[in-house]
Amino acid sequence: QRPEQRLEQSKERIRATDDRTLVVTTDNPYAESLVLNCMASASSTPIVDRVEVMKREKDGDMGHEWLRTHSAGSGAYMVRNWKPGESYTLDANPDHWQGAPALRRVIVRHVQESSVQRLLLEKGDVDVARNLTPEDVAAVAANDDLAVDEVLRGRVLYMGLNQEIEPLRHPKVIQAIKMLVDYDGMSRSFLKGQWTPHQAFLPLSFMGELREKPFSLDIEGAKALLAEAGYPSGFDVKIFVRTDKHRTDTAQSVQSTFAKAGIRAEIITGTGKQILTEYRARKHEIYLGEWGPDYGDPHTNADTFSHNPDNAFEAKNTGKLSWRNAWNIPEMSRRTETAARENDSAKRAEMYREIQRDHQRRSPFVIMFQKTEQTGRRKNVRGFIAGTAVARAYYWTARK
Repeated sequence: QRPEQRLEQSKERIRATDDRTLVVTTDNPYAESLVLNCMASASSTPIVDRVEVMKREKDGDMGHEWLRTHSAGSGAYMVRNWKPGESYTLDANPDHWQGAPALRRVIVRHVQESSVQRLLLEKGDVDVARNLTPEDVAAVAANDDLAVDEVLRGRVLYMGLNQEIEPLRHPKVIQAIKMLVDYDGMSRSFLKGQWTPHQAFLPLSFMGELREKPFSLDIEGAKALLAEAGYPSGFDVKIFVRTDKHRTDTAQSVQSTFAKAGIRAEIITGTGKQILTEYRARKHEIYLGEWGPDYGDPHTNADTFSHNPDNAFEAKNTGKLSWRNAWNIPEMSRRTETAARENDSAKRAEMYREIQRDHQRRSPFVIMFQKTEQTGRRKNVRGFIAGTAVARAYYWTARK
């Protein structure tokens, strides 16, 4: 849809009937919990000062371009300046509805190297360092002036097996691959403290979370399944992965365990754009990457992992991982749609657990880990929240 079409649709579906009533009309009778979860946690539903924004309107964009580098919301901080790829500065909003933040100004810098972040933290040049490697986290933990905080995020690390590739579409090959991942070994070594074994498409902390982990490294069991599938000597396959260190390290571990069962894996690396372009066009064989929720409701992940209403290549449902992997699932898609409309929250949660159990058993997805974000900070800083499963950092809670 063009921007003007979306605007007209929004005017029809979102109406203020009086000063204290907002009426939102959805395209389907979704569960109340789904609608409220979307509105509460999605980045597309912030409240802004209409008068202030419309002063900056250009060519009918309703102030969109201005809002790319400015703020006019009800949050605890306002954008003072922003230098893309370098830094941004936030000033406290004295009229914040929960009171003015204790920190009058927050400066966020982009420092790519983990070791440089740690050095700045140790010297006191920064108060908080994020995206640290396990080695730098260990150094921070050993420093009496510093502390390490951990928060469970919603990102999952997984592999997608393209169902248009002959060996990968065989159910016993899929099962074998899920038994050729060293979940515990990776989480105890190069992923230590930052990725925890997890084998369901909903992250822990979500409605309908599933803690069951039915798969573990079993070389002999995998070899038996491959033989039953008609591949006693294994086969050749390509693993597509972007050049982030923890992802390439994971790909190399998988390559090693695959080889023990006769699967000869070649690792294809590239930039995020290069690898995603191949993935969205169904040109991959095995894709190794991450997926994070867009909002705090189970439908955000179910809609992509277990919903594929049109598997035709012409459908171009590139936002759905089930479509990218050519997994044709009309029955599971219907169950996922039904769960999105169920108003009984307890029943709805159980529906997602059952879908995930079925998904674990037969899907071409090897879900391996869930992200834990580790943050280094100076001990004189209190109350900083690095985020939740969906949301980003909270600065207004911090004290120094």
